[in-house]
Amino acid sequence: MYVIVGLGNPGRKYAHTRHNVGFDVTEVLSQKYDIPIQRMRCKAVVGEGTIRGQRVALCQPQTFMNLSGESVVQLCNWYKPEDDQLIVVYDDVDLPEGKLRFRPSGSAGTHNGMRNIIYLLGRENFPRVRVGIGRPAEGWDMKDWVLSGYETKALRQIMFDAYMGAADVIAELIGGGVDSARQLVGKLNENK
Repeated sequence: MYVIVGLGNPGRKYAHTRHNVGFDVTEVLSQKYDIPIQRMRCKAVVGEGTIRGQRVALCQPQTFMNLSGESVVQLCNWYKPEDDQLIVVYDDVDLPEGKLRFRPSGSAGTHNGMRNIIYLLGRENFPRVRVGIGRPAEGWDMKDWVLSGYETKALRQIMFDAYMGAADVIAELIGGGVDSARQLVGKLNENK
């Protein structure tokens, strides 16, 4: 079973902010594949269903970003996905707004939520999809930046398109494998 974890912070205050990319992408998957995310399990809100013929759990940890690993470890213990069936989607300040990146494994980089997941899981060999949120302008504190929303209609559209693309990449990974997902990211980024 695939466990798709979207990282973010719970609560209305944080909805649709830069740091909640993972929640927004899992919401796109939820709507696209008719998988309601509404059950509390393993410190996450979860929805179970099917994507490309495979059983999946869409998960939004409710532990706040920096403690995401607490939920992810419990989710892995509950669903018992193979290493490559845990997929994490999250924001990346090192990518321009709307750009996507896919890696089948790797380090956490600068992302505290991913650091916590890797630390508590004790491994980093699981796929991840990152959505660029850009770097803050001079004078912005990083914490304020990641917890801010998108200022313009044009930027909101860029990010919505990126969420749709990230959802397609996850579906492609599930249905077509690593190489197919990597190729799709390349195509989507070419069009930006």
